[in-house]
Amino acid sequence: MSAPVETGATPARTAPVAVIVAIDGPSGTGKSSTSKAVAARLGLSYLDTGAQYRAMTWWMISNGVDVTDAVAVATAAGKPVVVSGTDPDGPTITVDGTDAAGPIRTQDVTARVSAVSAVPEVRAVVTELQRSIAAAVPNGIVVEGRDIGTTVLPDADVKIFLTASPEARAARRSNELTGKEAADVATTKDALIKRDAADSSRKTSPLAKAADAVEIDTTDLTLQQVVERVVSLVEEKRAAV
Repeated sequence: MSAPVETGATPARTAPVAVIVAIDGPSGTGKSSTSKAVAARLGLSYLDTGAQYRAMTWWMISNGVDVTDAVAVATAAGKPVVVSGTDPDGPTITVDGTDAAGPIRTQDVTARVSAVSAVPEVRAVVTELQRSIAAAVPNGIVVEGRDIGTTVLPDADVKIFLTASPEARAARRSNELTGKEAADVATTKDALIKRDAADSSRKTSPLAKAADAVEIDTTDLTLQQVVERVVSLVEEKRAAV
């Protein structure tokens, strides 16, 4: 005799499909805020790849490496131990065991990170680190950067490329800076344009939109509107699996 069917039982919940989401774009487009919010909303891990390049740059500066000397940077590329936490509600980053979350956001690091990140040996080390992190998380991950959809994770399930006008980007970045690190909008705009040119023209893994990425112009959108758009795209992908 078969066992009686229990009525009123709550059906077992199936775990959401793990997805890898790549969010690329230049500075000031809202990548970090969007990526963290999307990851938290969907129960995914989160990785700020730009912070890893900043961490490498900070280590180079702190250890007396001339960041304008590509050979010196390449020689030192394998020395720093960078560890990234992937909790979107409290992402962390350490270098050789030291908390680097604050130091990597200074203007000094910002001004030099493009030079360091353009060195192929640095990109090789960091790219391997990024891929290993993405492969290790069981629940899926949102990875933000400049070459995620094109180079780091070309098979990502969802690819987003954020853009915004230079004026909007400069205003956002200026608002993020305080105290002695603060800069006027015009100065910030000039710095962003120079970094765009450096990142887009480097030979190794330049800043570029993947052919299959969805472009979202955030100039006139609120953060919540951008997050909703990305969440919808991810949920559509999950439903299609």
